[in-house]
Amino acid sequence: MRLAGKAAVVTGGASGIGRAVVEAFLREGARVGIVDRDAEAAEIEGPEFAVIGDAGAPQTWQQVEDQVTKHWGGLDVLVNNAGYGIRASVADTSWEDWQTILTTNVSSVFLGCRTAITLMRKTGGGSIVNMASVAGQIGMSERAAYCATKAAVVGLSKAMAVDHANEGIRVNCVAPGTTDTPYFSKISAHLADPDAYRADLAARQPLGRLGRPEEIAAATLFLASEESSFATGSVLTVDGGMSVW
Repeated sequence: MRLAGKAAVVTGGASGIGRAVVEAFLREGARVGIVDRDAEAAEIEGPEFAVIGDAGAPQTWQQVEDQVTKHWGGLDVLVNNAGYGIRASVADTSWEDWQTILTTNVSSVFLGCRTAITLMRKTGGGSIVNMASVAGQIGMSERAAYCATKAAVVGLSKAMAVDHANEGIRVNCVAPGTTDTPYFSKISAHLADPDAYRADLAARQPLGRLGRPEEIAAATLFLASEESSFATGSVLTVDGGMSVW
């Protein structure tokens, strides 16, 4: 029960890595609220509330603040997990796609952290875990916007770790490699040979397979809990060895 009695919010909590984080937190005794664009998020059993909306929109975070204040009075843990990406170089990325990726991957983290810091001050501190990516640490073909935004998440997290350490607020990142989620299956389904694509991606890791959502959730749980009490400004890479090739 590493999060017993702790109040936690998880964005993108309806599926994939976010859903695995929610389930791990609930098992460890946390009280959980989720943020997701999918209206079905409201039907997930376990969380005490679900805010249906875009994590990159200020009005969504006003709703989160209202719900946290109503249910718990303050916040102990925030996981900024919501994310989005496309396959494209800079030359092939439209302005609209760039804005969407920037809003989803960076603005959502900025807004979420700003809200969380206000709420965590009421409880005397807390832990923020931002979902970065191995793509924010190395260059990847046809992932220009995604790489840029995930690198921004790392930089933003490190700056906040410095700014708020004296308030007892820790800020860390998890950097997953390619993870086998419903979203991954969705974006590969339209390809001529999805199985071959999956095999090619699995071969990029020395461990020879894709990650599992529960493995990323375990790393997130560590950073959210007091087990990582001496960690702030850190990037915990969970990529099957992809970044060491």
